Amino acid sequence: MGAALGCRRAGPGPRPSASRGSAATPGLVQRRRIVMNKAARAPTLRWPCPQAPSREARDTLFMLALIAWTMAPHLPTLPLWVSVVSLGVLAWRARLAWTERPLPGRWSLIALVLVTGALTYWTERTLLGRQAGVTLLVVLMAAKTLELKARRDALVVFFLGFFLVLTNFLNSQSLLTAVGMTLSVWGWLTALTLAHMPVGTPTIRQAACLAARATLWGTPVMVALFMLFPRLGPLWALPTEGARTGLSDQMQLGDVAKLATDDSIALRIRFDGPPRPANTLYFRGPVLSLYDGERWHATPGRPRPDLAEPAPDATALRYDMILEPQRISWLPLPEFTVARPQTTPVLASLPPGPDSTGQWNLSAPLGQRLRLTGHALPQLSGQSLSDNARARLTMLPPGKHPRSRAWAQQLQAQPALQAASTPALVEAVLAHIRQQSFVYTLSPGRYLGDVVDEFWLERRTGFCEHYAASFVVIMRAMGIPARIVTGYQGADPLLQDGQFVVRQSNAHAWAEVWHDGQGWLRVDPTAAVAPERVQQGQTLRTPPGLVLGAFDAVSPGLRDRLRRFAETLDNRWNVWVLGYGRDQQRQWLQHWGLEQVDTAALLRLIVLLAAAVGLLGAFWALREARREPPWQRLARRVLAELNRVGVPATAAQDPYTWAQGLHAAHGAAAAPATQALLALHAQRYGPSPTADSAPKNAAGRGTHTTVWWRHFRQAMRALPGTRR
Repeated sequence: MGAALGCRRAGPGPRPSASRGSAATPGLVQRRRIVMNKAARAPTLRWPCPQAPSREARDTLFMLALIAWTMAPHLPTLPLWVSVVSLGVLAWRARLAWTERPLPGRWSLIALVLVTGALTYWTERTLLGRQAGVTLLVVLMAAKTLELKARRDALVVFFLGFFLVLTNFLNSQSLLTAVGMTLSVWGWLTALTLAHMPVGTPTIRQAACLAARATLWGTPVMVALFMLFPRLGPLWALPTEGARTGLSDQMQLGDVAKLATDDSIALRIRFDGPPRPANTLYFRGPVLSLYDGERWHATPGRPRPDLAEPAPDATALRYDMILEPQRISWLPLPEFTVARPQTTPVLASLPPGPDSTGQWNLSAPLGQRLRLTGHALPQLSGQSLSDNARARLTMLPPGKHPRSRAWAQQLQAQPALQAASTPALVEAVLAHIRQQSFVYTLSPGRYLGDVVDEFWLERRTGFCEHYAASFVVIMRAMGIPARIVTGYQGADPLLQDGQFVVRQSNAHAWAEVWHDGQGWLRVDPTAAVAPERVQQGQTLRTPPGLVLGAFDAVSPGLRDRLRRFAETLDNRWNVWVLGYGRDQQRQWLQHWGLEQVDTAALLRLIVLLAAAVGLLGAFWALREARREPPWQRLARRVLAELNRVGVPATAAQDPYTWAQGLHAAHGAAAAPATQALLALHAQRYGPSPTADSAPKNAAGRGTHTTVWWRHFRQAMRALPGTRR
């Protein structure tokens, strides 16, 4: 059975004969022979062996896999039909290469191009622009493989592949994308190397090693250009991954709870001096003052640079922050940032100061990662409240929250609170939250009817926005001006590279109340029911899934440690590589003693370095051209030894002929040297006529030239009657 299922054809084997002493008759023996002959002629069951593909098929399959790897990051951002068409065409081309079938005709390619163009126009409504261009590039890259008929077609695919690598950085410039595209570049260099090795069957590994060596030789030039090339205009800035989920300029109960499940990073910040406690980390975003009974709205005000006067004193806290892209035009800055921070890159739409509510409002949403350096004050100064503002900030929509209003008026009518100040009324409401069965949860469920009345008087289960909104309603019902502030509160307990990491899950809502003589006072009602949320910055987290939970099952906290490690690497990549802008370049050049280097000076320096590299390359090429090949150098030394002992050997002969001449001149005394020459012949030309005599020692096949030469010279010096 094993031979029948093997890859080799099994022979019929010897025919069994009747054993001696058997009672078989001649007729029975004859019938046995007929049956056995038929069995011998029957086809043998064989398992088909896969044949190794030809070099052309192997190189084509390698290039197809490389195309799929390069276009893979694009596919999630493109329409579904792009993935279907591209991967289908690549699979079709792979089948043609494996089976060595002819390529499709011209009309098939024309039909594919027309269908691709029509689908692109249908999904993008244009054939121009970045998205449409990338779509056409991905699909036509796959279609180009169907007409690989000449070397010219292969070169077009190679350079399209390099261009496709660049387009991946339009979507993401993360470290993971850089590593993946580095492998793609290595693969395309390997494919290009294979195309320039038409003779023989070089392995992909050999071509990959040659491409890697060439890349390593070019790495110093690449690093020098990266460090010295002038940073022009907005081309160099901190990278961005596109706008993510962030704060909103309006709030309806349930909005902030959606952010609490998002662990993506909102900002990173470093303060001068010792780390600040978590309960002081408040990042002020939109201030919600207008209320229509359903939603709270923020309104941008007129910038007030006068709030920054006088200049930040010793009580101001300096910070350095990296802010991720935002979907709104409000910047969440540390409370209270009153002086215009410095930004990298320069943000022209940043106003000269915050408005009267402490908001920093841009003319458009922040679409790129931004570095800010500024100062934060512990308290706003110079605050005042006009009569119109007081009326607006105590207004509640008619007919809304009747039971909560009645509760607030009953509380204020108590004898102990009839003439109470604003802080006393605030403390009374917070005491009510502490004493009643209020619950802080990420999943409060769906509220029906009047949300504030149901939350405050019945269910008492909610998130920070429920507490902040209900608290402001109660304060306004008492005639106290109040408003909601949204932003971020707290940070990860562990620093990353000396920075606090604030996530979208740190999104928070708190309240501010007006106190005559002191101004606006921050009140965080969430701290009354969940002090750990504010005091320690601990956010509620959704239960991990099966895969993420497996990490914690293996080692508690492993998932968080891996996440911090990946985020630290990504941050260093962003700051040190992608964030290497004009200021960092100037500081680096000043470190090396190059002061006041402008763009023209940098370009001259690059030209000088390029000339120096060119001269070094020319010198190396000249040296290699004059360099004697290893075989010629070894042959010259061997001929010198043979001529020294009287053997008339020439360079036109092979080592086997040299061995014959040496044996004829010195006989058995030259046996070690003769065996070494035979081994050299076998090493260079394959098995010699006396391969059995080739020694299996240090001079055998595959031995390094230096070792072989040492063995041969010792054998030659041992010949009797020779001069040593």
